[in-house]
Amino acid sequence: MSVELLGVLLLGGGYLGLLFLCASAVERGKVSIRVLRHPIVYTLALGVYASAWALYGSLEFAAEAGFGYLAYYLGAAGAFLLAPVLLVPIQRITRTYQLSSLADLFAFRFRSRWAGTLVTLISALAVLPLLGIQVQTLGGAVSLLTQGQAGSSVALVFCAPIAAFAILFGTRHAHARAQPDVLLSTLAVESVVKLAAMLALGGLALWLVFDGPASLQQWLEGPGLAAQVATTKLDPAHWRTLLLLFFAAAFLMPHLFHITFAENLSRHTLLQASWTLPLFLLLMALPVPLIWWAAQASQGDVPLAAYAAYFIDTHWWIGAIAFIGGLAAASSTMIVIALALSGMVLNHIVLVARPPEAHSDLYGWLLWLRRGLIVAVVVSGWLFDQWLKHSAVLTDLGLTAFVGIAQCLPGMLALLYWPGANRTGVVVGLLGGAIIWLWGLWLPLVTGVTLPPLPYALFLPPDSPLWYHTALLSLAVNILLLIVISLFTRTSEGERSAAEACSVDAVIRSKRLPLEAATAADFTPHLAQAIGDEAATREVARAMKALRLQPEERRPYALRRLRDRLQANLSGLMGPSVARDIVDRYLPYRHDDAPATDDIHFVESRLEAYRSRLTGLARELDGLRRHHRQTLAHLPLGLCVVGDDDEVVMWNQALSQLSGIGGDSVIGSRYDNLPAPWPTLLARVLGATQAPLYKQAVTLHGRDYFLTLHKAVLDGHDSRGGSVILVEDHTEMKWLEEELAHAARLASIGQLAAGVAHEIGNPITGISSLAQNLRYDTEDPALLETADQIQQLTQRVTRIVNSLVGFAHGGLPSAVLDAPVDLALISAEALHLINLARSGEDVTLINTCPEGIIVRGDGQRLTQVMVNLLSNARDACSAGDEIVISAGTGEHQAWWRVTDTGRGIAADVREHLFEPFVTTKAPGEGTGLGLSLAYQIVAEHQGKIEVASPPPDTPCGTAMTLWLPCHQQDASNAHAQDSHR
Repeated sequence: MSVELLGVLLLGGGYLGLLFLCASAVERGKVSIRVLRHPIVYTLALGVYASAWALYGSLEFAAEAGFGYLAYYLGAAGAFLLAPVLLVPIQRITRTYQLSSLADLFAFRFRSRWAGTLVTLISALAVLPLLGIQVQTLGGAVSLLTQGQAGSSVALVFCAPIAAFAILFGTRHAHARAQPDVLLSTLAVESVVKLAAMLALGGLALWLVFDGPASLQQWLEGPGLAAQVATTKLDPAHWRTLLLLFFAAAFLMPHLFHITFAENLSRHTLLQASWTLPLFLLLMALPVPLIWWAAQASQGDVPLAAYAAYFIDTHWWIGAIAFIGGLAAASSTMIVIALALSGMVLNHIVLVARPPEAHSDLYGWLLWLRRGLIVAVVVSGWLFDQWLKHSAVLTDLGLTAFVGIAQCLPGMLALLYWPGANRTGVVVGLLGGAIIWLWGLWLPLVTGVTLPPLPYALFLPPDSPLWYHTALLSLAVNILLLIVISLFTRTSEGERSAAEACSVDAVIRSKRLPLEAATAADFTPHLAQAIGDEAATREVARAMKALRLQPEERRPYALRRLRDRLQANLSGLMGPSVARDIVDRYLPYRHDDAPATDDIHFVESRLEAYRSRLTGLARELDGLRRHHRQTLAHLPLGLCVVGDDDEVVMWNQALSQLSGIGGDSVIGSRYDNLPAPWPTLLARVLGATQAPLYKQAVTLHGRDYFLTLHKAVLDGHDSRGGSVILVEDHTEMKWLEEELAHAARLASIGQLAAGVAHEIGNPITGISSLAQNLRYDTEDPALLETADQIQQLTQRVTRIVNSLVGFAHGGLPSAVLDAPVDLALISAEALHLINLARSGEDVTLINTCPEGIIVRGDGQRLTQVMVNLLSNARDACSAGDEIVISAGTGEHQAWWRVTDTGRGIAADVREHLFEPFVTTKAPGEGTGLGLSLAYQIVAEHQGKIEVASPPPDTPCGTAMTLWLPCHQQDASNAHAQDSHR
């Protein structure tokens, strides 16, 4: 091995070794994320467009067409300047549906595996000449530095680490996609090296050959003038065609599509690259004329190899700079081409020919297939160069590649801007254009045989180049076939749906269809039949995590979103065609008799996502939509919309508050899957022929509600069907109606009380008179005592009647309530009165009330209260039970309690215990007025009643405690006694 060859191997190996170290440092987190995610890194990564053509091919093209070489840079700059209307929509589609290649995009839009396969084949054939350029430049640079020693063999040696780099840092993990930070940062470093090499070579040309700008100007105006005049000027038609070819190549070439869309960080970085990348390309283009003129001035030959050879004897490092620049350009291009093209071939040729089965290790199987294809792509580039044996110049190789990939441009524009284009038109158009391209450029390049001229060439100037003829004819045929066949053939429903997803101004309208799978957990066993248990479990879990769903999720809307997410994830793994076939087969929709309508909620979610991008009338219409939506959402009445397929489409905030069920958890589910009582309630109103359903009794949150439901059927030409249900909460109205009825009953009680008082008054007066007369008719002590008791009882009856009249007249107090009352005396009197009754003699009554507890009030009315309490307690007791009266004092209040050991009071009765007509006794045994009168009397005394049933630390019975204000004088005396003590 010669010293020169060893030096080249060490130089190239050292550069590639540094590249490996750089990628490893990024992978291990040695570089800050802020640096890696900076937009300038992405711009430099896009510099992969400047392949070996930029360093070597541009000089050759400058020799043939002068400043026509700028078309290579201006075409790409134009594509990125149109990023908002061209590249951003493509990025939106690829990121939403996880499409990683141009073939994925065509297969997704046109719902055809043939479209994806055809684009893959065209891309592979177009990339081969481009790979040949990279290998040829490497071989040429090695031959230059080693003086013709084994250039192609050394190029193959450099191809090995390039393939290894793509495998190590592009397909290391289960998902066969490069790690964005590693790949982008590596490409950015290589772009810096390329730019530095070009600027260095340009500077050397300016200062070593011409001794500065003044010397260059002198040469251009003197000896160089003839050379410039002799240079062929590019025809304007050729110039425009070249701009179109390079414009298309800037985002359609597999490696450029991969970097621009599959590895992009954000929409913002792409928009920023719309001006930073043209700036980078301008810097790359500036040294070309300097090197071109320097080569003309030194050797009369233009290629960079001749320019470097002129200085290599005296300045060997100039050749090293040219070699490193070429190696950086070639290696970056070959790495990304290998990654991009291997994925396309795997997804659209290998997996289409042999669909994946239920592998135990699906990810590993796909990973090794991808790695093998990466090696095959790199080796194919070297084999293609060996086949040509350096017979083709770089210009011919480049133009062949660019004309070939331009065949995808009509389909791409139709994909974005013409929803009427269909798979038949695109496939036939691609076939027509590709056949002409293969016949006119690719086959003559490979075989070296000039084929018969194309008929179209007869109508062009005879001195026009072959690439120009072929480009015009192939694109014209491609476009014509695409338009004509698309107009006269049928477009499928799937294509129309995908066209809406890809169109710049449209939003995909998903259909509301149920799935065969009942829950999210059912997706795993279904999908496992196609891709195996491990892969199915991982993919379903990843999709559910992204959508924040649980395995028990049953809503049809959520299941449809999960299905779409799974299809998108599988598209990123094995291409949209294979993913769609798997999902359609193993996770199918259930086509019921109900018509499939648009998924309104999904449409609105998409509109919300793209609201910031709407302009003009579309923005105004979206604002009107949002206004109407908010009107319904904030309506103070409950509102829901149910589709014809029984799926809930809307559930507003008022209904969420009433039901306690959030709208996000309801929308998209069937109404019969809602918590009770809503399935029964909604089914009743949907099935009702007459509306509304008035005051339906339901229980919500443990409370009783009365709801009125109105229904309106949505029909008409522009309607998507369904029913609107309005839910009114009439619970308060129901309570008001009951209060009115209660007030009416009280009014009737007042009328009854007035009549009773009038009718009872006369007999009571007579009885009182007879009792008084007994005092004069006898001197028997027993009779006199009986007469006094009769007199007292008649007075009590009079007061009871007066209190009843007062209650009927609004509860106004009928007596002065400020007299001192001894609770012990009242308790004794109440016991005496209750003992007059013959019933309840087997119940023990105990009075433990101490003397000296004086309260403020009306003794007669408080006696009435105690009699009512004792009577109720005795009625609630059985034989052997006991009733205890107790009392005590607190701070400014006295408590007075009746405790029994009876059966107690039910909880549902306890809440309404003091309302009129509420009783636990059998009909005819009680009026339900005793406790309501007692409650009113205590309230008039500024006291309160507490009920405990059962009392604390007691298994049964009831304790009724009255709190009454102490008499002021008694309270003062008690305070004085406490102070004295």
